[in-house]
Amino acid sequence: MDAIGERIAALNERVRNLQADGLYFMQIPSSALDGPWVTVDDRRMLMLASYSYLGLLGHPDIARAAHAALDRFGAGTHGVRLLAGTLTLHRELEETIARFKRAEDAVAYSSGYVTNLSVISTLVGRGDAVISDKLNHASILDGCLLSRANLIRFRHNDMADLERALIRAGSAAKLVIVDAVFSMDGDVINLPEVNRLCKYYRAWLMVDEAHSLGVLGRTGHGIEEHFDLPPDAIDIKMGTLSKTIPSVGGYIAGNRDLITYLKHVSRAYIFSAALPPASAAAAKAAFEVIEREPWRVEKLRQVSGLFLSGLRALGFDTLRSETAIVPVITGDDDRAFQMTRACHRQDVFALPVVSPGVPVGLARLRATVTAAHDPQHVERALEVFAKAGREVGVI
Repeated sequence: MDAIGERIAALNERVRNLQADGLYFMQIPSSALDGPWVTVDDRRMLMLASYSYLGLLGHPDIARAAHAALDRFGAGTHGVRLLAGTLTLHRELEETIARFKRAEDAVAYSSGYVTNLSVISTLVGRGDAVISDKLNHASILDGCLLSRANLIRFRHNDMADLERALIRAGSAAKLVIVDAVFSMDGDVINLPEVNRLCKYYRAWLMVDEAHSLGVLGRTGHGIEEHFDLPPDAIDIKMGTLSKTIPSVGGYIAGNRDLITYLKHVSRAYIFSAALPPASAAAAKAAFEVIEREPWRVEKLRQVSGLFLSGLRALGFDTLRSETAIVPVITGDDDRAFQMTRACHRQDVFALPVVSPGVPVGLARLRATVTAAHDPQHVERALEVFAKAGREVGVI
């Protein structure tokens, strides 16, 4: 067997072993979604693994908009956006995103992963420098590698190390990329200092707001609102349409020249089919719901604070989280699987994240609460986590 075959065989053996031990929790099919609840194998379980931070899944206004778009335009389009695939609906979505993010214009892509992969590799190349936080999402790292620019990674949220990276880049064209909220740890980038350093060293700044849109800021407009920064603090404003926004896709917001450039040069825009009409309409409606229902942002802040403080009071290690993403550290991989099984047995749907997704020794349950949860749901979750944590020796 060659090296490729060996890698495939090793992964399959790991999956089979976990399945045999009743510890495989990936790709579990759900038959129904109902606010904070999910139905799995006819069992109603409390969902603690959702990206729907503002609880917008199933919102009637969003569903109506998707149905109306399907009735008007059908299931697909005539092709790629640059040619015959652009609908009036796509432009309306992009205008909505631009207003929400206080930018001149925006462009929508088919997924968040594709957005990062394509935009980074479009903007920088050989001879340029791309500077990335070490805990940035995999899609950012992949975009950096695809670009073939000189990749310089700095220690997580370490501003002194970021400055060293900027100095090391010298006179090259520089692009700094950071997550706003880090998807595995739940902490927030020090954007004011990143912004200051980028301006001082004449670097472009790109921020991935996949997990901060709808979460940060008094009204959920994101990290600039969170830190009370001006609209031009971020040059390239990236986000997804598949987390707080219950649809699919990704976007870039920025100045008009940047967006025009991306629409004519980025390969994922030129060579990928347009977003389906129902998806575009659902995303547009979701932004409008966030504006109309700001109470969701405040409720998310309250319930996530209850959950985070409750876990810490029980003795769990939750790292530096300050958002709805809460890592519950178990240490080794096996303990993460065991704790997940204990939670599932008590009808709490939590999921493990293990190596290589996180460093060896930092396996965890990546838990989230949403605006669909009430305090009594949080109380129940804490009871189950406490029992499961003691059962497997985490606390």
